[in-house]
Amino acid sequence: MLMIGLTLKHLRYFEALARRKHFGRAAESCGISQPALSMQIKELEAMLGAPLVERHARQIRLTALGEDLLERTRKILTEVGELNDLVRSAEGPLAGRLRLGVIPTVAPYLLPRIIKALTRKMPALDLQPREAITRTLIADLLDSRLDAAILALPISEPAMEELSLFEEDFLLLRPMAEAERPVPSPQTLREMRLLLLSEGHCFRDQALSFCEMTASEPRHLMEGSSLSTLVQMVGAGIGLTLIPEMAIELETRSAPVSVARFKPPCPSRTIGMAWRKTNPLSEQLMEIGGLIRQVRRWEHDEFDQTVG
Repeated sequence: MLMIGLTLKHLRYFEALARRKHFGRAAESCGISQPALSMQIKELEAMLGAPLVERHARQIRLTALGEDLLERTRKILTEVGELNDLVRSAEGPLAGRLRLGVIPTVAPYLLPRIIKALTRKMPALDLQPREAITRTLIADLLDSRLDAAILALPISEPAMEELSLFEEDFLLLRPMAEAERPVPSPQTLREMRLLLLSEGHCFRDQALSFCEMTASEPRHLMEGSSLSTLVQMVGAGIGLTLIPEMAIELETRSAPVSVARFKPPCPSRTIGMAWRKTNPLSEQLMEIGGLIRQVRRWEHDEFDQTVG
């Protein structure tokens, strides 16, 4: 069947609906009204001569045809996006929209300085940051909803290019009353009341790994939704936690906590950037990675002057 009138707009709206599984949320993400989105989907179904979605009160489900179309739609949109990037890469310095994902344990502490540095170095760049956990960022990269992401490496995704930016230690936070006690070993931490981020955060998994614990050992674990929550809980004497070095300055300002380094080998993580290997903007993204390294070095030097 020749689908006269099919446009990229139809495909983008259909992809948004398939991703959000709800007409209202999909319309909001596309910046249009729900009736307008519904009309576009009905037009697409009319061209195909068959329904693409099953409409339910709370969410939609894709039909078999809808599932097949979604796979092809995402390939088409990825190709179109990379064609646009190819044109941008040929124009010289990076300009226009850059959709950058950042994990929550990095975003509040490094992103403001990254934005400031990029604005100064690349004034024509329209940076659009998005904070999300690792698995969401990877999915968005694969589906071309993000151009690049800053996260903990490795991600071990064959379709992705990885660029290491810097190493970062984890520090121990305890109530101020425990400041003079010896720093516990990983084995000792297993027997203490350890506060961790909720499931889905890669930082939680890294902390558990250092303590040689698994997610199936919950008896001494308490969870928080953010590092800020964990720090306040430590300040209230509820337990202790591990925290990335870059978060110390901001998160310890309003909580009575003690900061200590572990004895070597210290727990740490590698922060890096990832993007699709097929992205024509790879050279420009490498340049942005170099700029982020500089920002981190400035920040790290400032931190070393305040924490031993």
